[in-house]
Amino acid sequence: MNETDITHAGFCAIIGAPNAGKSTLTNLLVGAKVAIVTHKVQTTRFPVRGVAQTDHTQIVLVDTPGIFAAKRRLDRAMVKAAWSGAEDADAIVHLVDASAWVADRAGKETAAQKHSIEDDRRVVEQLKASGRKAILALNKIDLFPHDQVLPIIAELNQTGAYEEVHMISAENGDGVEKLEEAIAARMPEGPALYPPDQVADLPMRLLAAEVTREKLMLRLHQELPYQLMVETESWEERKDGSVRVQQVIVVGRENHKSMVLGKGGQTIKDIGRMAREELSEMLGRKVHLFLFVKVDERWQERRESYQGLGLEFDV
Repeated sequence: MNETDITHAGFCAIIGAPNAGKSTLTNLLVGAKVAIVTHKVQTTRFPVRGVAQTDHTQIVLVDTPGIFAAKRRLDRAMVKAAWSGAEDADAIVHLVDASAWVADRAGKETAAQKHSIEDDRRVVEQLKASGRKAILALNKIDLFPHDQVLPIIAELNQTGAYEEVHMISAENGDGVEKLEEAIAARMPEGPALYPPDQVADLPMRLLAAEVTREKLMLRLHQELPYQLMVETESWEERKDGSVRVQQVIVVGRENHKSMVLGKGGQTIKDIGRMAREELSEMLGRKVHLFLFVKVDERWQERRESYQGLGLEFDV
């Protein structure tokens, strides 16, 4: 597709509670991996823009951090980034984990699901306060009979925060095509905002850091808290067409460093290998990846840490 084929283009923000499936949905719509997907909540720290094309419409997707009750500075910065992404968008999709609401109605919800519902209600209140109406997308509907979700649709519709409702499964793609059509219908007339072959508005250094952070989360999901950050320190283009990437993994405590390194350095070797393989595939060329671990107990209190993540410090 050429840029001249695009007749409509705009921004769509996907908002919702942590772990609602926002990154999975973004990746599915874009058809490429642009947002990290792990089974831990709060893994997306800044708006990741993915570019999706449907017919003659270009949709720039803003994959926002999960919206939750924020106490720490880092959490507040993430929530602010989520709302600023939504306020500027041409369309808003509120993605809801329907399985949490179904479990709640049956009195079998987990603590995490209870938090998810509280976060959803918080989103509803914010939408009503802003005067913006969203598209409601109930996710994970492949996990239970559809008739169990009808009372939930009725309850959420009564809030007046939504103009349309879609039932989807971001995991297997059910209902996503119709949701994409609904988003596309809200994009204003205008030329392409990005080249049609470009999937993410992310500097490669930042995306490379996200890939490594995903591998850390997947490998250390039980042991490792959220207090870690990955920075791409250097990105060197080589004459043979390959690229040399050096990254530092910043952790808050000395014992976190030993977790990342693993026995005999095996854990960091495995993480480096997985990240290198994925980056090589994404870039279509050989990647030489070098990882180092640094302890900085106060990294979450440093302004420059937030600038690197595209977040505001003063919130």
